[in-house]
Amino acid sequence: MRLHRNLVYTTIDSLNAIFNEGEYADKVVARALKKDKRWGSADRKFVAETIYEIVRWKRLYAEIAEVKEPFTRENLWRIFAAWAVLRGYTIPDWNQLQGTPERKIKGRFDELSKHRAIKESIPDWMDELGVKELGEETWKKEIKAQNEQAKVILRVNTLKITPEKLHSRLMDANIETEFIKNQSQALVLKERANVFLTQEFKDGLFEVQDASSQLVAPLLDVKPGMRVVDTCAGAGGKTLHLAAMMENKGQLIALDLYESKLNQLKLRARRNGVHNIETRVIENSKTIKKLHEKADRVLIDAPCSGLGVLKRNPDSKWKLQPEFIDNIKKVQAEVLENYSKIVKPGGKLVYATCSILPSENQEQIKRFLTTESGKNFTFVEDHKILAHESGFDGFYMALLERKA
Repeated sequence: MRLHRNLVYTTIDSLNAIFNEGEYADKVVARALKKDKRWGSADRKFVAETIYEIVRWKRLYAEIAEVKEPFTRENLWRIFAAWAVLRGYTIPDWNQLQGTPERKIKGRFDELSKHRAIKESIPDWMDELGVKELGEETWKKEIKAQNEQAKVILRVNTLKITPEKLHSRLMDANIETEFIKNQSQALVLKERANVFLTQEFKDGLFEVQDASSQLVAPLLDVKPGMRVVDTCAGAGGKTLHLAAMMENKGQLIALDLYESKLNQLKLRARRNGVHNIETRVIENSKTIKKLHEKADRVLIDAPCSGLGVLKRNPDSKWKLQPEFIDNIKKVQAEVLENYSKIVKPGGKLVYATCSILPSENQEQIKRFLTTESGKNFTFVEDHKILAHESGFDGFYMALLERKA
């Protein structure tokens, strides 16, 4: 297998932006793919997958290459060389790659792979936390699964098309999909493809949303005509799912702290043909107080560590800090306390995270039910989804019902 200079240079530039300048991998990759219009799909695939793979395995490759952060340009080339050797590429006779010690790289890989935190390429603190919260065996399987490439999952927009018709239309566009058992609105791509370029996406026939994430809205049990509040709506993946389940009937209020995210939601809603969403920026506590006991259904898709979606966001392994997790747990408790008051007597609440840590999930619910606000609720059910069991993202969701 041959390496092409312009593709590799773009990869090195991108890694510098992610590792040294703190940029987000998805934004950097999107920018890199627009660099040369002459690139074909194989070229773009190489650039995207190589960047993500080196980000995912940063610690392992850095330890093999014997370099430490902050990485100089020479360090980045050494990391790239380790990746290329282990992937079986012929090392070209370029100045930056001269003297690449291929045998030493393979030997160090075998030696370092005996240490789980290095082999799975995670910080030591994260490995210790995973063992503490999930136990040795479960964590070992889970972190291995979190290092696999995420599948591309579509959620069919049932306001516009049936799953069967979308499956057929994508087949005509040379994109093969499969149905997912017990998830009628989900389609998984057989091979990765840029679905955002398809006419079907532009027509609002689907959204990209992981299969685990697609389980949250159905748990809320919404019906057409209800008043539903999505309290941490963000750019609105789950909001749009709720709107489709409500058949565009009733009122769906999308709350968020950031107006920019709600503006993205408005654009997506237009494309999806959704018109029962009202967006509101949370400017202060009054925004929430105005809604006290007014909603039939409330979704709290709480801010979290994101440890269930590392396969989708591998750079978050390096951005996340233990202090952030301690702080976010306090935020989760406050959000549950404050936003639960929006549910009217007899209504339902779903608390969800894309974390796999019990301390962010079932322990939060257990603690909430002992509080003054929580005593008004009954626990109905919860679902703990682990990536190594489901093949999809790690997730948690709990359904509570407010006493009548």
